Parts: sequence; structure tokens; C-alpha cells
Amino acid sequence: MIETRDLTKRYGNLIAANRINLKLDEGDVFGFIGPNGSGKTTTMRMLATLLTPDFGEAYVDGHSIYTHPREIRRIVGFMPDFFGVYDDMKVIEYLEFFAAAYRIDGPARRKVCEDKLELVDMTFKRDAMVNQLSRGQTQRIGLARVLLHEPKVLLLDEPASGLDPRARIEIRQLLKRLGELKKTVMVSSHILPELADVCNKVGMIEKGIMVANARVDEVMQQVRQAIVLHVRVGGEADTAAKLVEQHSDVAKVEVRTGGLLVVTLQKGVLDYSFLPTLLVGAGHKLTLFREEELNLETAFMELTRGLYQ
Repeated sequence: MIETRDLTKRYGNLIAANRINLKLDEGDVFGFIGPNGSGKTTTMRMLATLLTPDFGEAYVDGHSIYTHPREIRRIVGFMPDFFGVYDDMKVIEYLEFFAAAYRIDGPARRKVCEDKLELVDMTFKRDAMVNQLSRGQTQRIGLARVLLHEPKVLLLDEPASGLDPRARIEIRQLLKRLGELKKTVMVSSHILPELADVCNKVGMIEKGIMVANARVDEVMQQVRQAIVLHVRVGGEADTAAKLVEQHSDVAKVEVRTGGLLVVTLQKGVLDYSFLPTLLVGAGHKLTLFREEELNLETAFMELTRGLYQ
């Protein structure tokens, strides 16, 4: 559905997007992760045919961004991080205005607008003035707007930016719903935990360079070099730590506040059943034993480390 080949954009000496290669299929929800200024918006604007690359190629549903921009715009819904609204319009009037721009005419226009309001859970605000909506409600109306023409592809640039915690949760729920509708969604964010449970694929970009581009579980495997365990015992933590670190399958043991043992296994060791057996056999009572979970934030910090060295 989306494919880029060495997509590049320069601004003077600054390379905003440096040979970006992507391949997204129908129904993918792709999390585009990186700090502000990393090249996310530039990449999305090129895919939306709003910005011309300096080098490389990109295809959306088989259409080249160079030769078929109109066809691409018919199947793409692009929502920038900030967009203006018309202050003197009601919500339903605002949507009908854009539906008319998409040449949705007659009775179908009102039905489409009502359907999209229901999809984003904003029916209760249909007769409210657009300029009286909260930031979160405005984002949801913006999402309804880009869905009016039933796009196959959605490019959402920082849709949760500036929202309170409740509004961010609501936006995440909407993204999950869009994935269930088999739309290809590309959503950018600089707040990594927002995308962890929404996307099936993730791309990490820093200084215009794509440092990761794969399924979420594959990115985690790429980062994880060894299993890390969190262990807490009922007795002396230091004594337990000395016992554990003597085992040949253990690389190191760190004692943290509250008697928590952070045990890092040797690379390649996947079976850690020996550890509770060892501790219990020595008379220690286990009160906590779990494998440390990697998150996207940890993965991003690990994968971008070389860019700052």
C-alpha cells in the first residue's frame, strides 16, 4: 500500500529525510517514532504529495508521488499536527463543507458526516460551534474530516499532541478501530508509550535516518541482547545476590532500592528456571520473580545510541 525507495529531502545543508525505505501493507498500523525535528512530518508530507523529494521514489497504492499526485490525494487522508477550523461553523456544518469539497452530494453527504461523527464518538457535539471544542474534541473532528472520502491510507501527524491523558487514551482507541477497518494507518509521535499497544509495525527515525523498521516484536528482539529478570527475596538481598552471580548463566546482578535484584543472564541463555530453584534451595523466600519487559522507549534509546557517539 505504501512503499518508499531512498526517499530523501534536503533543506540547504540539513538532510531532513535521508534515504527512507518503507513498505506497508493494507491494514498495517505503522508507528512512526522520533523526537521533534527528526524527519517524521517531512516524510509524511512527501507521501501526501504536499512536498517534493530531492531524491528517491514513493508509491501509494501503486501510484507514484511524481506522476499521479491526484490519484494519491483521492485515497489518502492527511491530518497535520495542527490545523485550523472555521470559527463560525457548527461541527456538522464543518464536516458538510469538506464533504462538499470531496464532491459528496445530496442526501449521502449528511449521512456520511453523521456516520463519521459516530465513528469518532462526537455525535453529541454535532450542533456545537467548532471553536468551542476542547483540544481533544477538535482532534477527533479533524480525524472525522479526513475520513469523509473513505481513504485507504491515513497519515496522522502527532494526533495526540497536546492532549490530556484521557483524550490520548480516546485517540488510541480510535486508532485501534481504524486498524480493524483494514485501513493502512501511518501515525507519528514523539511520545513512545502512546503507540506501544496500537501498532503492529514501527519505524524509528532520528536525524532523518531510519534506525528501525519492522514489526514491533522484531524491533524488541533486535534490541534485547540478554534476558533481564527482576527478583526480590524475603531475606538478605546482598547474600542472595552473591549466590546468584556465581552461577555460570548469570552475567551480572545489581541490587536496587528495596532489596530488588536485577539479574542479567548471559547472552543466549533463554531458560532461567534454575534461578528460583537455586534461591529457594538456599532458604530464600521469593516475593517477586518476573522477566523485565522491553518497551519502545528503551528500544529507541538503544537503537539511536550510535548517532550520538
